[in-house]
Amino acid sequence: MSGVGIAAKPALTLDDYAELARTAMDPAVWDFIEGGAGGERTLAANVRAFDRVRLRPRVLSGVAGADTSTTLLGRRWAAPLGIAPMAYHTLVHPEGELATVRAAGASGLPTVVSTFAGQPFEKLADAASSPLWLQVYCFRDRETTRRLIERAQQAGFEALVLTVDTPRLGRRLRDLRNDFRLPAGIVPANLPSTGADYSSPADHGRAEIDPALDWSVVSWLRSVSTLPVLLKGIMTADDAVRAVEAGVDGVIVSNHGGRQLDGGQGTLDVISEITSAVAGRCPVLMDGGIRRGTDVLAALALGADAVLVGRPVLHGLAAEGSQGVARVLGTLVDELAEALVLTGTPSVADAAPPLLEGHAAVSARPSAAKPDPEPERSPAAGLRKEDLHSSVSAPVLDTMNFLNEITGRFPDAVSFAPGRPYEGFFETEDVFTHIRRYLDHLRESGVSEDGVRTAVYQYGPTTGLIRDLIADSLRKDEGIDVPPASIVVTVGAQEAMLLTLRALFADPRDVLLVASPCYVGITGAAELLDIPLTEVVEREDGLSVADVEAAVRAARDEGRRPRAFYVVPDHSNPSGNSLPLRTRTELLELAERYGLILLEDTPYRLVSAGERLPTLKSLDRGRRVVHLGSYSKTAFPGARIGFVIADQRVRDASGATSLLADELAKIKSMVTVNTPPLSQAAIAGMLLASDGRLSQLNTGPAAHYGDALRVTLEQLARRFPGTRRHESGVSWNEPDGGFFLTVRVPFVADDSALSRSAREHAVIWTPMSYFYPHGGGDHAIRLSFSSLSHGEIEEGIARLARFIESETERGR
Repeated sequence: MSGVGIAAKPALTLDDYAELARTAMDPAVWDFIEGGAGGERTLAANVRAFDRVRLRPRVLSGVAGADTSTTLLGRRWAAPLGIAPMAYHTLVHPEGELATVRAAGASGLPTVVSTFAGQPFEKLADAASSPLWLQVYCFRDRETTRRLIERAQQAGFEALVLTVDTPRLGRRLRDLRNDFRLPAGIVPANLPSTGADYSSPADHGRAEIDPALDWSVVSWLRSVSTLPVLLKGIMTADDAVRAVEAGVDGVIVSNHGGRQLDGGQGTLDVISEITSAVAGRCPVLMDGGIRRGTDVLAALALGADAVLVGRPVLHGLAAEGSQGVARVLGTLVDELAEALVLTGTPSVADAAPPLLEGHAAVSARPSAAKPDPEPERSPAAGLRKEDLHSSVSAPVLDTMNFLNEITGRFPDAVSFAPGRPYEGFFETEDVFTHIRRYLDHLRESGVSEDGVRTAVYQYGPTTGLIRDLIADSLRKDEGIDVPPASIVVTVGAQEAMLLTLRALFADPRDVLLVASPCYVGITGAAELLDIPLTEVVEREDGLSVADVEAAVRAARDEGRRPRAFYVVPDHSNPSGNSLPLRTRTELLELAERYGLILLEDTPYRLVSAGERLPTLKSLDRGRRVVHLGSYSKTAFPGARIGFVIADQRVRDASGATSLLADELAKIKSMVTVNTPPLSQAAIAGMLLASDGRLSQLNTGPAAHYGDALRVTLEQLARRFPGTRRHESGVSWNEPDGGFFLTVRVPFVADDSALSRSAREHAVIWTPMSYFYPHGGGDHAIRLSFSSLSHGEIEEGIARLARFIESETERGR
């Protein structure tokens, strides 16, 4: 994912930006910036540590491109790189931190905002499109610290970074030599006006910051905020272990705040011993001396999960404003991607000590002693999560578990979370009727009793028992005319996605494009298979084919191969949007032009009232569409039956051809072997009962869901009438079918807000942020109305309105 959202590769190096910044600044300001919080000696030690490291190149590795993306604290970053906290950006550029966070958002990277930022937290949050964390100084007046944290959390900041080494400030010799004072007007925008003298940062720090902190401060932070807590300033394994035991969510190896002791240790010198001590129990980040992409890779190889970069960002800001910051970040990410390729490392998750000369597994310091090899862990000790596939730590795999946990804890809440059919349409005895009907169909087709018994008791063909009935139904209901041999019956549409992705994505350069917001099932499957994603973000009026083409071109420019584009054309999950006919035809034309496969997912078509537009597959003349189908919404969710139409021709080296469906069946034979015959029999009985026209069978349910949508919209309008809606900052879209709609709210709708909604107002919904693979949707929620009665919808929207009012008031 190198380069995603980042400015084109610049002609200037980071050294060039440093020189431009130096010439643009007042000499005293330049000395203040370059001296650093820990003083010149600290900076020199950090840079020396990186200078000692040598990466080992590898040839013929087969790595043509590298994935720089990573996930930390539940958010996907374009690279394991963030902006370190630095005060007073307005010293070097009039826009200050506003320009910085805009560039970070464009780069897909987070920013740690200093308590001494020159711009209000709220303005920064409005300008940001990637995560913001707050660097916390614990003041002697704890109430000041509390208010800062509350403001940041209400503004949408996502974590707290407590700097624990600042009370013992390093000797900033340059500032002493210059008798440096901040220029008039350069003051912290978020601290109260108490008459404190901010002109000398060192004097102010000694006067106001609590010098007597102990480990109880972690519990205190937990008591005033629900945000994750990281400690910045850890330089020993003992302190790292103590931090983990205190319950922190991450540690940042940093010596910027503290006075340098004899020996001049850089942060890279200690990173390995700290990551070994933490042993994967929380993320470990580091800062100090990062000047090249190879520095980032060296830190990762020694165990860091990510790094933070400081001065180069200010250099870019001083030289070219927001664009300069974006170019500095882009240079570092590009250099990291290049270093990964040259070392034969396909992704940042694969960085390890063997990348370094001498396997510098403990320390970059030449005199450091090597530890004893780690003893083998006994089975009773369990497994370490870092030894499992990285996907198990991916946030997308936790979303449904969290929703299920919330639902289980609050059984009396009205839940707009599950996108499942209304149970009033199900009768238990019908299951047996459906199965009997299919068995009778087999007998009427000339199958012997032995054959009938085999059909329901044995494994059955991998491709499925009922492909002919599915093909007949698709022809009658959807105008999709394909041979049964092109269909594979799967264990739900989820297996269809997994099989298709596994078959199509063979080259490390392959990338999957997804319309965003996007169904978590496809992003989760891609995560499991290590397939990189590129988002095509929907506009207010829906998906733009021009945006899809731009994403295809950008991926190609980066040396990637856009392989497939996943899209739900009708009443998509989660937004509820549909594609107009013109967009469908343009999408097919684009797929033909660029050799793109379209993965069409259509679970909600037959349960939506009104006229249906043609599917992409029914319009497909060039076999560019792989169609994913499901009977979970239209027939019987418990049966777990889906299918995939894969009629593309596959030619082998000898010239022989087969269908893509045959190749999918090979993969399926190694995964689920076959799809349960009894489940297939139940679906087949329903198809036979309707003569293959599920649309007719779903006339009643489609009308019900249409009414449920109408009632939901009416209740939203009732609770938020025109004037009040505008004042409250609440709005929603109005789909014409499906199970979902999107409500935009004036606060961060995250897991914490969901927990408060369930606990205090007995109403559950789904954060839209779940559906953005690389971040987004923080101020929106998804409502699913499909499983609720009209009375439950009315009561649920009333509770939701009270929750929204409460959260809005809480944010003021």
